[in-house]
Amino acid sequence: MRIRNNTVVVGKVSLLVVLLLVGLTVLGCIGTKTSPEGGSGGVVADGTLFLAPSVKQAGGFGCTSPAVDSKLVALSAANGTRFWEVPLEGSSSGGGFGCSQSTAPAAIYGSPAVAGDLVYVGGYNGKIYAINIASGAVRWVYPREGTLEPIIGGVIVALDRVYFGGADGKVYALDADTGDKQWEVPLGDKIWATPAVSGETLYIGCFDKKLYAFNAVDGTKQWEYLAEGAIVSTPLVYNDTVYIGSFDRNFYALDAASGRLKWQFPAEKWFWTKAVAYNGTIYAGCFDGKVYALGAENGQEIAAFDLESPIYSWPVLVDGRVIVATEKGEIYAIDTASNQETLLADIEDAVYAPLCAGDGVIYIYSQEQNLYALNVDSGANLWNLTIK
Repeated sequence: MRIRNNTVVVGKVSLLVVLLLVGLTVLGCIGTKTSPEGGSGGVVADGTLFLAPSVKQAGGFGCTSPAVDSKLVALSAANGTRFWEVPLEGSSSGGGFGCSQSTAPAAIYGSPAVAGDLVYVGGYNGKIYAINIASGAVRWVYPREGTLEPIIGGVIVALDRVYFGGADGKVYALDADTGDKQWEVPLGDKIWATPAVSGETLYIGCFDKKLYAFNAVDGTKQWEYLAEGAIVSTPLVYNDTVYIGSFDRNFYALDAASGRLKWQFPAEKWFWTKAVAYNGTIYAGCFDGKVYALGAENGQEIAAFDLESPIYSWPVLVDGRVIVATEKGEIYAIDTASNQETLLADIEDAVYAPLCAGDGVIYIYSQEQNLYALNVDSGANLWNLTIK
């Protein structure tokens, strides 16, 4: 099924990967496009889709003007009607990927999180926002004054706290209601990963090649595991095991309580996305264009689905099917019972942002700023719009 007819530019690479390939160095003022373009996914709650698009603006090739204008948008999950939008302002920052003392737009890479009557989102501008889901009114912003270094990963909410990591190499816990800082812990390098919380333990990866486990209440470190490459994917906690992919081309299963290695699975390229689990099987997407189905207990390969395009986007699990988007915009459903994949749709837009789903609908935000709502059973296009 073809939803759009625009051609995907061959070889288009997400900004995050470009930044990785240049060695995480600070880009200079030599004609390079340094302003970030966000790749946020959405979250559905009570019939509302919350999305933090980064809309491209003119300019952005020098050191003075941002190339994006970011906002948090609340839309009807049923038809895309816009309820409200809140601009997320940029700020002066020298800790990002552009030139020092330049204006940093509030590009969003991590997906928003919803808890209670608030939706939370973190920005490249080094700010965390808590916004009322009904009205769009800003409840609080952290920090109140100044900024942190860029926040690349998403935020999560658990135990009445908001957790996130930053490019300053620190993990933060804030009071979810007030935004007051509860604790912070410095790690060994930049953090681009979104954390995961299970029980009272927080798990997060770092560019220092380690996966960390902390007490989520007070920030006490419980253990760390050293891989052979940077970890930017989000951990999956399933049956007392933490599953995580790395840029060392391995996928790991670690004991959740101790960090002991249970098994590791080698692939051809990097792992970026969060895995999903169903009925004793782990499904992990890879830059090599494959989704690997692995036995949760032993890591044995059950199947490898070759989708022929890198997988950046987080998949979602819907009614026993793993829904996957490839970079070139093909949307597949993997039947976990038969281990067969089906092409649901081809949106012909590059997809880097995480998928989200609700009530039998898959929501996809493309790199071309298009938002699609697809029926999970048929792949039919229910509605789509361009975020401006």
